[in-house]
Amino acid sequence: MSILKLKNLKKYYGNNIGIEDVSLELNKGEIYGFIGPNGAGKSTTIRTIIGLINKTSGTILFNGKEIDYNDLEIKKQIGYLPSEINLYEDMTVKAMFDYHESFYDKNCHSRRKELVKLLKIDELKKIESLSLGNLKKVGIVLALMHEPKLLILDEPTSGLDPIMQNVFHNILLEEKEKGTTILYSSHVLSEVSNLCDRIGFIKNGIIIKEDLMSNIKKNNYTYLVISSKDNSKIKKELGLEIVEDSNDEIKFINTIDPDTLIKKLSKYKIDKLLIEEIPLEDLFANYYK
Repeated sequence: MSILKLKNLKKYYGNNIGIEDVSLELNKGEIYGFIGPNGAGKSTTIRTIIGLINKTSGTILFNGKEIDYNDLEIKKQIGYLPSEINLYEDMTVKAMFDYHESFYDKNCHSRRKELVKLLKIDELKKIESLSLGNLKKVGIVLALMHEPKLLILDEPTSGLDPIMQNVFHNILLEEKEKGTTILYSSHVLSEVSNLCDRIGFIKNGIIIKEDLMSNIKKNNYTYLVISSKDNSKIKKELGLEIVEDSNDEIKFINTIDPDTLIKKLSKYKIDKLLIEEIPLEDLFANYYK
């Protein structure tokens, strides 16, 4: 079931391109990784979706209907965590949460208490005294306490320490199990690899690649490292792309299935053999150039 659908979304700033042609569809209960280098159009797309900036053209559908930003009922179903959190600095965290709760006609207090406990937030502190990480944790609670159907996250883990990153990821996986749809915008590819069901890669305002994460991992090439006195013969035998080549060992990008690879290598004396998954960072490195 489609929750959010973008069709040919464009945003221009005069003659400058924000996004050129963004089309994607998010289904209920999935985490969609929206990735790309800085300046690629991730944040522009997100701000256009939630109405912080006006689109130039294209269509944004929520639950099959074009979004009307005057419709408060739609806004109540969306949670948003910006990359930078700006709140009323003279308020305490508790006062900020109380104020946010007042926006909704549902009881958000129980979920708020759960999140505050999980994220170890001191509600008595003033916003102005919070570190970047603690401010981000407050933003997470504000985005999640009303239990939105669509959660939009823009660089959500910036400022969080590794322990809190893990806590946050577990929260997101629980949200997914409840049926929440999550748009996860990040340039941290290792996070996307571990969390997301699908990914879309945006560059220069255009989505240039989209696929299931399971397909990317299934079809993903591996690194193959071999050390042998027969290295020169092995290179000819395998015919693979070489990443590194020294006198002692060769590092290939392997596209050969394990059974065939073993048969091909069985005729040679191998001193060292290592097969490892290519990190997503390496797989997409050419897109960042």
